[in-house]
Amino acid sequence: MKKVLIGMSGGVDSSVAAALLKKQGYEVIGATMLLWRKTDGCGGNLAVKDAEKVCKFLEIEHRVLDFTDIFKDKVVSYFINEYINGRTPNPCICCNKYLKFGKMLDYALANGIDYVATGHYARIECDGEKYHLYMSHSEGKDQSYVLYNFTQKQLAHTLMPLADMDKPAVRALAEKMGLFVAKKPDSQEICFVPNDDYARFIIEHSDHVPKKGDILDTKGNFIGQHKGIIYYTVGQRKGIGSYGRPMFVLSVNPHDNTIVLGEKGMEFTDTLTATDINFLSGDFPDRHAELTAKIRYQAKPAACTLMTMPEGRVKVKFSEPQRAVTPGQSVVFYRGNELLGGGIVVRETANSE
Repeated sequence: MKKVLIGMSGGVDSSVAAALLKKQGYEVIGATMLLWRKTDGCGGNLAVKDAEKVCKFLEIEHRVLDFTDIFKDKVVSYFINEYINGRTPNPCICCNKYLKFGKMLDYALANGIDYVATGHYARIECDGEKYHLYMSHSEGKDQSYVLYNFTQKQLAHTLMPLADMDKPAVRALAEKMGLFVAKKPDSQEICFVPNDDYARFIIEHSDHVPKKGDILDTKGNFIGQHKGIIYYTVGQRKGIGSYGRPMFVLSVNPHDNTIVLGEKGMEFTDTLTATDINFLSGDFPDRHAELTAKIRYQAKPAACTLMTMPEGRVKVKFSEPQRAVTPGQSVVFYRGNELLGGGIVVRETANSE
């Protein structure tokens, strides 16, 4: 009997995934990653308690994996430093890379466990030579965007039992099974940031003190004063002051502590540069392939072409301009419904970071 270690957050998705794996004949071990003790969300003490109750109900073993140190180093510190440096990070992508399919998989293989599993909505398939990852059949719940850092080895040892389901079906099944988490609401915020207050979190967990600075227009003219760059992100409209017309943040500049605003329409661009590129196959896509890309989780895939650049970077050219391409966020590439890979958007300057 194959063994599988499933990451359990105490939510409905991972709970149903665990139940399905058991039904499929696996020896299932529930594992809750303890990431941040000060939260009631994913990775906190409440998640541990709820997951433990679910495992007891399903009659499977439950383990707690204390990953608080690596989470602080790889996710929280990264999150703080990105904002301080004028970028907008996606910590869930970082957590998947280093924790769920990094540290947890290492733990599983070191302990004689064949697979790790999660409640993600995405599909893993093998064509006999390589593993591929596809969008979920449930378009509204597809989570492939946050999974682009997989390696072939990781894909070979990962199961995603919810690939062919949507959220209503998962909740209905949970209720039918008698799982007490059937109606538990989804988490909508970053798990370790209380009340979604990023700036306050950064101030409380670092020595950073926000400094006021100049707000400039696209010609470099002073038009106002900001309260600190950690409060702003590219594309932002609210909280930037009143100018008699709609204005948007075009750039956040830590080198001179300024933000630049532009009028409606200026927040669109048809090109970007990305670094930290990973392709799941290990190979750069065929240059003639018809590709699409997403620049944020909720964005629709948009037609694009990729060009290689020095130092492992890629240039992405979109067929249509995209709104608020944001340094620090991820751009993720697809061929049809197959996830090919992705990278981190970088600021384009003469001496690009």
